Amino acid sequence: MTSTGIVRRIDGLGRIVLPKELRATLDLNDRDPLEIYTEGNTIILKKYEPACIFCNSTKEVINYRGRNICKACIDRLKKDIDY
Repeated sequence: MTSTGIVRRIDGLGRIVLPKELRATLDLNDRDPLEIYTEGNTIILKKYEPACIFCNSTKEVINYRGRNICKACIDRLKKDIDY
């Protein structure tokens, strides 16, 4: 883990502000969803990227009937189904 040297206080509603420079560096935009993880007493924020239910890839993912599936797995499924 790398320290940025940035310290922020939690406001009365439990919010923190991520500095503009940090958001730009990490390609975070307004309204981007973030995943929240904990590890011991550490809070980890990660930009949410839907992943394929089969291979966990985040590239070329589509949502099919409520499930995230990547193009590569769709191609493999088509190949397996075509006899």
